[in-house]
Amino acid sequence: MKEKMEVATFAGGCFWCMVKPFDEQPGILQVRSGYTGGWVENPVYEEVKTGTTGHLEAVQIVYDPAIYSYSMLLELYWRQVDPTDDGGQFFDRGDQYRTAVFYHSEEQREEALHSRQKLDEEGPFKQPVVTRILPAGKFYEAEEKHQKFHSKYPDAYRAERVNSGREDFINKNWKGVRHADR
Repeated sequence: MKEKMEVATFAGGCFWCMVKPFDEQPGILQVRSGYTGGWVENPVYEEVKTGTTGHLEAVQIVYDPAIYSYSMLLELYWRQVDPTDDGGQFFDRGDQYRTAVFYHSEEQREEALHSRQKLDEEGPFKQPVVTRILPAGKFYEAEEKHQKFHSKYPDAYRAERVNSGREDFINKNWKGVRHADR
């Protein structure tokens, strides 16, 4: 008997840096880069990066909640982003690079809201957490060259994480906490 798989969608800036942390976890069956939250149908990367489509770069995750729960996904997600930055993520600026949790059920919505509130109250940040919690809409998969970027272009992936400031931010704010993306 096959267990029920679930879907989670997170926007965390450049999707190249958001796949690997989830991709290597037990119970994660698929992580796809794509676009969501906007009004343009069938967007492509060249359109989304201009910030004129309303879409955010995002990852969509298919997972087995019996092995890796939604709360575990949220915990890993928060450790990949600067949830206090409403202008983008690290050196990627613009609405298309903002953070958001897109919920697929009322249970996910409640868990995401609770998780964000807990992070805001107990987390390492002096600024308020501004990550949006939004209903999931249509998810458009990005072009194949953007899928599993960390595997196809490992040197470029590492350079993106370091040069963008993401790696330093994670190390500064989550030191002492095991990072699943290493």
